[in-house]
This record gives sequence, C-alpha cells and structure tokens, in this order.
Amino acid sequence: MKKNRTACIYSRIRGLLTMTLFVFLGLVGKAQVQPTTSLVGTWSGKLNVGALSLSLVLHLEQADGYVTATIDSPDQGAKGIGAYKEFLSDDSIALKIDMLGVRYRARLEDGKLQGTFSQNGQSIPLILTRGVVEVKRPQMPQPPFPYETEDVTFRNEADGAILAGTISYPVGYGKQSKKTPVVLLVSGSGQQNRNEELFNHKPFLVIADYLARHGIASLRYDDRATGASVGGEVAKATTEDFMRDAAAGLRFLRSKKIFRKIGVLGHSEGGCIAFMLGAKRKGKGVESSIESTPDFIISLAGPGVKGDTLLVAQGNRILSLSGQPANMTIENYRQQQAVLQMPWLQWFINYDPSTDIRNTHCPVLALNGANDSQVISSLNLSAIRQLLPKSKKNLVKEYPELNHLFQHCTTGLPTEYGQIEETISPEVLQDIVEWIIDVSRK
Repeated sequence: MKKNRTACIYSRIRGLLTMTLFVFLGLVGKAQVQPTTSLVGTWSGKLNVGALSLSLVLHLEQADGYVTATIDSPDQGAKGIGAYKEFLSDDSIALKIDMLGVRYRARLEDGKLQGTFSQNGQSIPLILTRGVVEVKRPQMPQPPFPYETEDVTFRNEADGAILAGTISYPVGYGKQSKKTPVVLLVSGSGQQNRNEELFNHKPFLVIADYLARHGIASLRYDDRATGASVGGEVAKATTEDFMRDAAAGLRFLRSKKIFRKIGVLGHSEGGCIAFMLGAKRKGKGVESSIESTPDFIISLAGPGVKGDTLLVAQGNRILSLSGQPANMTIENYRQQQAVLQMPWLQWFINYDPSTDIRNTHCPVLALNGANDSQVISSLNLSAIRQLLPKSKKNLVKEYPELNHLFQHCTTGLPTEYGQIEETISPEVLQDIVEWIIDVSRK
C-alpha cells in the first residue's frame, strides 16, 4: 500500500480516533538480538478490553544465531511489528514497543505463556498458546469453477494508470449472445487488490463467483499502483482520481460490445464513486460520456451525507461501542493533524454526495447494514432514500445484524471483521442477483 490507504474509511482515521488499543499500521520497530530459546515459534491469544477483543500473534524466530520478535494484530490488518526484547530465556519473556508505550511480560506455565499486557498505565492479562488459530472462510470459492475467467488490462490515460483485473463470465456464457449483464466492482477506500482483500476475507471474489453462477458477468480490478496495476498518483489522489479509474473500466467493458447492460457495484468509497458515475454530470468530460456512465448502480454501504458528517458519526459510534465518551464534533475533527495533512481526507470531508445522488437517474440498489459502525445506516441510507429520484426500479434496503462488510455480527466494530467466518451475507448476494436480473431484462 502507498502511504497505507487502508481497506475502509475507518482504517484511514484509526490513528485519529484512538478507539483501539493498538495502532500498529506504519510502525517499524527494531528487535533486540538474542541467543536461542525453547520459546522459538508462533504464539497467539486474545486481548480483551471491554467490548474489544483483539487477536495477537507473537513470532519468535531464529535468524543467524539470534532470536527476533515480531507481533501481528490480525484484527487490525497489522503484521510484522518489531518488538524490543528486554529479557528472554527458556521460560520467560519481556517485550516492549516504546512508541506505543506497550509492555508484555510472561512466564511459561503448563505450556502457555501466562503474562500481562500493559499500555499507558493499564494492565490486562494476556495468555498466549503455541500456534495460530485456523482462520475459517467457508465462502471462499474453490476450484474447479464452472465458469470462465479472463485476465485483462485497461487504461486510465488521463492519470497514466494501467489497471489489471479479471472478468468472470457466467456459467454457459456465449460471447455472441450480447444479453448478459456485467458489473464493474469498485472497492472501498484504500489500495486493495481485485478481491478487495482484507482480514483474510475476499469479498469481491465471493461476489464475482456468486454472480457468475447466476448468469451475471463481472470485472474486478487491482486499485492503481496495487497488485498487477501500475501507474497513477496515489499519495495525493482523491476519490475523484479513483473515479476516473472506474470510468476507464466502464469504457473498457463497453468497448468489448459483448454485454447487454453494464453496471457499477461499489462498496463504501466505491459506492460514492458509483453515484458520481451515475450522475452523468456535465462539464467534467469523463462523466458526460455515455461510454463511462453505468446503466445501473449498486451502492453497498455508500455515503449519503457530507464527508465530515459521516466521519464524525462514525467516530462517535465506534467510541460508544468501545465504551468511551462519544463527544467528537465536526469542529474538533477538522482540526486533527492527519486531516490537515492527507489530501484524500481533505477532499472527502468537504464532499457532499447529495447532488450526485439527486442526479442519478439510472436504476439504483442501495444497501446497508443496521450494525454498520463506519457508514451509519440510519444516517446515510436514509439520506440516499430521500435524495434519489423516484423510480420503481430503485430499491433501498437495510439489513438487521449486518456490519460494514455485510457480515452477521455482534457489535459492528471493525475489530470483529477478521474474527467472523462469514465473508458476506447470502441474503445480500441473493438480493443483488435478483435485482440485476430484474433491471437488466427491462
């Protein structure tokens, strides 16, 4: 990732909100060298802090006669964080990460590291056992597949980006039929690969597989400068820049002239991009061209209110769920240092999607989970419902018990994402397919 544009909006401001106990992303520590120990190996456990339960993985590895220590926080997408070893023997260990004010001291008892995790004056028991708990992803598509795929590339000439992706053709597809609908999948914020991979989940792969098995083609692509995609500014890029990448994908699909209807399915920031393309605004070139506008759009947890309003509501929801005072305001949020330094964030907090939503006259499917703590459904989905032009083809739906990734969840906190086995609710997948088939036949 370039400057760690992370998988979703919450991840962008994780350091600002200080909701979770760790803020590992972007931290590089130097581990003290140490002679060998019988503790070499991988250890894992759960750190429970109020409503938060974070998985931690400790790696003690032998390298050139010494032992190095690194820590992973899978629930936060952080890996390989260097830890300084204050003490290490065959039955005891003491680690610290000074930049976080973190200490961990433990002793081997009954085959487990029985220890205490401390940070900023707070101490919590942390027991680590050998090995890593197997991550189960039952919805992960497994070969052989009953459909064909094709790796492709397309260009966003304006930004100098070459995007690499995969077209999944539906079961029994005949390229001469020209009756098959196709969907361009646009990921949420952060440089992600074509599967929108995060926390060992691959939502776009699961969606593409389901669509292909139900008569619908799809194109999913690696974000600019990510995976097999090359070129394009990232550090200073905003949602408008990424919108042009998606527009290039639409033009590419139309150029093939083998699909009947061409739509956009966007998740989170991708939902924002879907409405930007759907609005067909004049005067900006890319949006006014029919080749780069969709026949229908699907917004999965897409924003419906101004960026600063969305992010403050998000922050307060996560603070509240984490047992902290939910007292963030737009005024104090806008003064955060990261807001002042990040071009993406500066653009996003000032972006109001209402005009784009009002001007989207193609069919719209807008979905959100009632437990979404990032794009609050009661705020954003309600706004989309009110702003959309009246049409019998539109469907706006909220799902109880689903989070930002459309997983069945307990709290909706982002720290749950990696702990949940489900990648995306089967009901959501079914609703997407039924709606696309319905609007494509008309």
